[in-house]
Amino acid sequence: MSTANENRLRSTYAGITLTGKPHPLSAWFILALRLVMGGMILFAGIGKFTGDGFDAFGYLANRPPASPVSGLYAGMAESALILDAVNFIIPTTQVLIGLALIFGAFVRLAALGGALQMALFYLGGWEGEFLALFDSTLIYVVLFLALGAFAAGRIVGLDRYIEQWRVGEQGLVDRYPKLRYILG
Repeated sequence: MSTANENRLRSTYAGITLTGKPHPLSAWFILALRLVMGGMILFAGIGKFTGDGFDAFGYLANRPPASPVSGLYAGMAESALILDAVNFIIPTTQVLIGLALIFGAFVRLAALGGALQMALFYLGGWEGEFLALFDSTLIYVVLFLALGAFAAGRIVGLDRYIEQWRVGEQGLVDRYPKLRYILG
């Protein structure tokens, strides 16, 4: 028997409607995905800080010619200022994204940041072959976006509590609706 509160997925985009009923264990797997992806990117960032020293020069300067960003990345490698910024931004954002996912705070913002970073790595590594379109970096892009779409921070995460904070007589998200885009 179906009830009004039954867990359902439904989305319409460009005139196409997708519907489904998630498995009762779905929330557990979304939580597991959030923690695994958080741990993966957190330790990637920590490794860049604690290893032999992170230097993006080799990655930026040696992109396959077919990569749509090879010229841009080569130009970035030639600028000491940009290279220093990249060498700071990549590990720092990886640590911040990892912590946000693990604690479930600002998950949509973190997921977007992770997807963007992975998309930039993906574009930099693409060699122009059709089958090379489907590599692990592209999978990471989709997984990060899925975490944001599922509002994974509301499942045993701090976002669930942050969204309930009161600002005067209103809830935080009711008072500042744009926060819905970074929380969840």
